[in-house]
Amino acid sequence: MDASDLRIFAMVAKYGGMNRAATALNTVQSNVTARIRSLESDLGVPVFVRSSRGVVLTSAGERLLPYAARVSGLLAEAARAARDDGTPRGPLCIGSLETTAALRLTPLLARYVAKFPEVDFMLKTGTSRELVEQVLARQIDGAFVCGPVDHPALEYETMFREELVLLSPPGMTAIDEYLAGRNVKIVVLRLGCSYRLLLEDWLARRGVVGLRHLEFGTLEAVIGCVSAGLGITLLPKALIGPVWRDGRVGVHALRDAAAQVETVFIRRGGEVRSSAIEAFLAMARPSLSVLSAAE
Repeated sequence: MDASDLRIFAMVAKYGGMNRAATALNTVQSNVTARIRSLESDLGVPVFVRSSRGVVLTSAGERLLPYAARVSGLLAEAARAARDDGTPRGPLCIGSLETTAALRLTPLLARYVAKFPEVDFMLKTGTSRELVEQVLARQIDGAFVCGPVDHPALEYETMFREELVLLSPPGMTAIDEYLAGRNVKIVVLRLGCSYRLLLEDWLARRGVVGLRHLEFGTLEAVIGCVSAGLGITLLPKALIGPVWRDGRVGVHALRDAAAQVETVFIRRGGEVRSSAIEAFLAMARPSLSVLSAAE
């Protein structure tokens, strides 16, 4: 068993078939099949169950798959470390909450890309849950997520703190009366959104249960539906400044610790850090802390 065997194994698991994996690897199916058989012979156990529809992992294959990913990641990290002479260059993929990207990252990214033109920068947005999973899977190099984060494979640092507020339809002043009703609707992003989880927890601690969820794909849709009177939501105050000043929504301060939330930057622990990500964080730390202090 060697690293190339594990790479082929991971591709077969990803695509669910020898032929599809061979196409992705730009080789022939017989080569893939032979390598998988050799791997199974070395291990002494089958890693796939074959059928006319393709393959699925056996229990042994499921146990092996995380190690294949770790070996692949370690080899890629070794190659990057060998090529890294201290000049930021090469690929850098950063994840971010949509709110963080909209509120804080655009000026930072513009300056970073201009200063380090040899870095192939990519930004991906998602929920905190999605971004944590992508960092762990080595699909992205690091991410801005809602803290705190407690995972043994991750390290994090707090980048800034912000105030959260409850948004309601315009003109709704008796928010406590609304929450005491039996038809509380919350307008939220998809499952895994940190603000959604914080809102559900905040309501649960006040005995508000039996919520109706109105789920949308964008922040613009969430704010628009709150403005139209469909329900309430929870978002950073800085994000909705122009909206509430125009009277499109009502804004209600939270009178407890839930009003303050920290955004942290996470990355895998124990790995060599590329010059590209170190330069990014060196630029991000003072930039984001200044923005946070100014609010």
